[in-house]
Amino acid sequence: MSDPRQISSTSTPSTAADSGEEMRVGNRIDKRTDTTRLEAFSDGVFAIAITLLVLTFKVPPPSDLHSPLIQTLLNQWPAYLAYANSFLAVLLMWVAHHNMFRYIVRTDHVLLLLNGLLLMGTTLVPFPTSLLAEYLQSGIYQDKQTAVAVCCGTFAFIALTYNALYWWAVGGQRLTDPTKPVELDRRRLLSYTLRPWIYLVALVVALSPLPFALQISLAIYTLLSLLYALPPPRQ
Repeated sequence: MSDPRQISSTSTPSTAADSGEEMRVGNRIDKRTDTTRLEAFSDGVFAIAITLLVLTFKVPPPSDLHSPLIQTLLNQWPAYLAYANSFLAVLLMWVAHHNMFRYIVRTDHVLLLLNGLLLMGTTLVPFPTSLLAEYLQSGIYQDKQTAVAVCCGTFAFIALTYNALYWWAVGGQRLTDPTKPVELDRRRLLSYTLRPWIYLVALVVALSPLPFALQISLAIYTLLSLLYALPPPRQ
């Protein structure tokens, strides 16, 4: 009697084995590539990036105080705002990454490269955050514009790489389990598509001569973060 665990090249096609460890790819059945290592590496990068954000806070030396400590701390409000926004942004990126890999069951070369680009953008977050915190307190308006534009541009890049990673994986169910189709409602699909472009709009507004351009750009940046903090709609 033949071993039932053996699968011949002429056997009846199936989309996935009962164990979920094998699936058909093209004309052959391949062992599932475990994504655990990729997820663990990504989680480590997210954790480091979110920890480094606290470096935007400065402890004023006693010798530099020209006002009560409480007033000096309150004057650092741009740093607190930048920290809160960036912490939330990195947290949401991690949540989105985690949710994405509930569907992705295999990796390939392109996915690894796209994931690397996403992590590169994530590690950049402390820089525009610090830049924004520092130059929002500057008296030079053009410097404030540049800082806000760099911050919005960084998050536009991150959103673009996230979208590229997601659509590469789910497009044609390239790297997902074919027995579990990925379905997106229109609201979530629209949000995925528009997010990088909204950041780019905020960037353009920041550099424009419009009245209250910086305030509008920062409001877009903040509201976008709050919007994506909302739980996704049930499918």
